[in-house]
Amino acid sequence: MAVEGAPVAADARPSARRMVVVVAFLGACFVAIREGLPYAPVLWFAALRALLAGVVLVALGLGLRRRLPRGLGEWAVVSGLGLANATIGGAAMFLGTVHLATGISSVLANAQPILIVLPAWALYAERPTARTLAGLGVGFVGLIVVALPGGGGSGAALELVAAGAGTLGTLLARRLGNLDAVVAGGWSFLLGGAALAAWAGLEEGGPASIRFDPRFVAALGFAGLLSTAAVYVIWYEEARRCPLYRLAAWTFAVPVFGLVLALIFEGERPSAWTAAGIAVVLGSLWLVLRGARRPSLEATRVVGRGEAPERASRRPGSSDEVRPPREARRSADAGPRWRHRCA
Repeated sequence: MAVEGAPVAADARPSARRMVVVVAFLGACFVAIREGLPYAPVLWFAALRALLAGVVLVALGLGLRRRLPRGLGEWAVVSGLGLANATIGGAAMFLGTVHLATGISSVLANAQPILIVLPAWALYAERPTARTLAGLGVGFVGLIVVALPGGGGSGAALELVAAGAGTLGTLLARRLGNLDAVVAGGWSFLLGGAALAAWAGLEEGGPASIRFDPRFVAALGFAGLLSTAAVYVIWYEEARRCPLYRLAAWTFAVPVFGLVLALIFEGERPSAWTAAGIAVVLGSLWLVLRGARRPSLEATRVVGRGEAPERASRRPGSSDEVRPPREARRSADAGPRWRHRCA
């Protein structure tokens, strides 16, 4: 059943320019991780990346005088974002990268388009088509094909955990309400990064073993500032204004950037079997993207718990204009709020 959340227009689409920046930074992030791993224990590297992003975003929010989270509800969402993105997602992504090739890591960690469709349908009434569901099945097969020859086992499982955590974070973004994305991101990364640092201390000892070589500082700066802080703000602003399947479908380009950069900087050449699996994954994501329905000619009020959607009337002779019922048109203040149903 749909739950209350921020209403979005069914025909809204993410900004192409902003999403190209996002997928480029995300693809390069895996190269930055591999470059920095020789200089720091893996969990401490992940914790520093989250803490750096959190400090920068919190400072930016304070400088812009954006309001802090208020009440238990907003702090709960911010804490959930931190747990999903920084603690679980960050640790799983970094640990998975240790066990897998860079290009394969970028494929498995960006399986979000496959994972997000059904939860978005259940929570926000963004109903997939048969083509989308077919894409999910194809994608599952492709992930298995990619994972088995590319290290498989714990590395593949960890990257899929990272993808699941990222999916949870995207779903939670709809619960931010009017809270500024910079503030929410800053505090979520600070809280999640602190939890991850505590975990790193228990597993790897203190941070004294970290070598702040210029190469490591550059990798940490890129991963924390561009691939985390900048990507977060863009991603979650877009997540609150357009259907989630359209946003997540953009990540099908992340493995392409990851593979190209891995080939340039690390000389990784995927095997024919791995390349075939990657092609299947990308094909499935294309199906998910193409499976998005056109905006419905019906309109519906924002649905809360236990409420049934109400249909709108279509203007005679028009194929693309929708009007709410007569009683809702009498007064802009008296009637309910209307929006298109998310396809």
